[in-house]
Amino acid sequence: MKFAPTTTGTLGLLLLAGIACAQQPATLNIDLSKPLHPVSPTLYGLMTEEINYSYDGGLYAEMVRNRAVRQHGWEGLANWRLVELGHSAASLAFDPTTGPSDALQSSLKLEVKQADPANQAGLLNNGWWGMAVRANTEYKGSFYAKADSNDLGPVSVSLVGDNSGDQLAAATSAPLTTEWKRYDFTLKTGNVATSAENHLRLSVGHQGTLWIDLVSLFPPTYHDRANGNRPDLMEKMAAMKPAFLRLPGGNYLEGDDIQDRYDWKKTIGPLVDRPTHPSPWNYQSSDGMGLLEFLEWCEDLKIQPVLAVYAGYSLRGAHIEPGPYLEPFVDDALDEIEFVSGDTSTKWGAVRAKLGHPAPFPLTYVEIGNEDNFDRSGSYEGRYAQFYKAIKAKYPSLQLIATMPLKRMKPDVIDDHYYKQATDFFKMTDHYDTIDRNGPKIFVGEWATREGAPATNLGAALGDAAWMTGMERNSDLIVLASYAPLFVNVNPGGMQWESDLIGYDALTSYGSPGYYAQAMFANHLGTSVPASSLTGAPDRVFYSVTNDPAKHTVDIKLVNANSVPQPVEIHLDGESKLAKSAILISLEGHTTAETNTIDHPTRIVPKMTEIKVPTGNLTHVVPPYSIQIIELKTE
Repeated sequence: MKFAPTTTGTLGLLLLAGIACAQQPATLNIDLSKPLHPVSPTLYGLMTEEINYSYDGGLYAEMVRNRAVRQHGWEGLANWRLVELGHSAASLAFDPTTGPSDALQSSLKLEVKQADPANQAGLLNNGWWGMAVRANTEYKGSFYAKADSNDLGPVSVSLVGDNSGDQLAAATSAPLTTEWKRYDFTLKTGNVATSAENHLRLSVGHQGTLWIDLVSLFPPTYHDRANGNRPDLMEKMAAMKPAFLRLPGGNYLEGDDIQDRYDWKKTIGPLVDRPTHPSPWNYQSSDGMGLLEFLEWCEDLKIQPVLAVYAGYSLRGAHIEPGPYLEPFVDDALDEIEFVSGDTSTKWGAVRAKLGHPAPFPLTYVEIGNEDNFDRSGSYEGRYAQFYKAIKAKYPSLQLIATMPLKRMKPDVIDDHYYKQATDFFKMTDHYDTIDRNGPKIFVGEWATREGAPATNLGAALGDAAWMTGMERNSDLIVLASYAPLFVNVNPGGMQWESDLIGYDALTSYGSPGYYAQAMFANHLGTSVPASSLTGAPDRVFYSVTNDPAKHTVDIKLVNANSVPQPVEIHLDGESKLAKSAILISLEGHTTAETNTIDHPTRIVPKMTEIKVPTGNLTHVVPPYSIQIIELKTE
């Protein structure tokens, strides 16, 4: 991650001149000659799910909302409106009797009573709180349609400004036929103003009836992937330097009921063969973000998947007892693992290859279920054991994650979840210090400081950073950790869960202070934890130290969640010589409520300074409400 540079100086490692600091100095002792344990190379990763319009209306770059026309009711067709230009006349309705595939058996029915090329009738889609349009940009689209006769002609497609009515880009399809077919088009803008106040219009200039479904429009995507992701959000994740992605999510995996679970086999293949399904957060998932898209997301970021498989429990309490009734779900998990990691000689590896990805994806961790501590039936012990036995028999090297502590067997890893306020995390930084190292490893699969909305504020970032210092010191036990949720659409109605890391609308995105704190920690993480101790520090001051002998770096992380500066004397042993300069990265603000927003995205961002290193012990003053990293170079 690139941080805003400031001028070179002596600030930071020498006591700040001209500042009277009443606080007594704390002492940080570090002995690089006494390594305690390696740092988990997969410590920091990503966790997302379909909440806050994270995929549809967020990362997944599709611009058309309700493209498969699943959301409709007493208020009419969601996001679709009738268009009658000039003297045209038409009607628009939902038709449940015909669609382009077995998976999509309904469509929009447009009956055109009067129209001609100069007075067209059709429909428009207003997108995900608008459609972002930029100058000199190519947009690729498609739709499925049929007509009641071969005389209806082509469909005119255009991007139109909401406020001006100007046509910003236009294309014309091939003439429609009486059979369902796919029609592709490309829209290319000229020198237009950048704006999200736009919509997509499809219209015809002839009397007749047409049915249309699965209307799609994509802007340029990250790495130019078809059916791909927004570049700005992918770049923000890449800047966090993650090691893994937990997929497809938590509650999203389970679904409200068993039939609403993330049924991965229904999310692969052409979009027209994906039936969509309800998410637990009260909107329909397009399933454009299918299993293969998740894996390609990992590939694009050069990270590994942590695959969560459905384990027989859903959010409203339905569960499947261990034994014969659970066996089809165990088999389904084995198929899913084979789809991810099997070679082309296997059944599901061959399916993956047919879909365009012959190479298997790396897979180390598989999580069995999600938050099964909420299952009051007590069936998880048996369900986990049944999955564990079957998966280990076929894939003995996989590390299997349990979602709660078990009494009858020792899982490879246990997934702990924490949603707290900053003051709670301040008291928990030593939580893992005394945990038995002979037990399971730990995956902190969901955690967050829940302060600030829609994205987190500086107070939350301080809580996050304090908690991360404890995870780093215990990174022999904690092998994986991921904040949740990652994303939030900041438009009205876009948020179901507040205190998220990255906010966005149709046009732009921004990182919260917590986002930058996590990026700082992940980008400055060594390979070893040396012996260290902090004495004389008041409450709400935290630290961690890692070093990388191969790169000759020492990363000292300091968190001051107090309203006054805190001096720290740093005693560094076990290294004969330090470089004469160091890097200081600082994230700080005026109050804990201060934050970034969609309109003010860079109010709190890291600033980097090159500073001089004195001989002997180092004295540093940590500003109030700040998170700092001192990166020392050894010679």
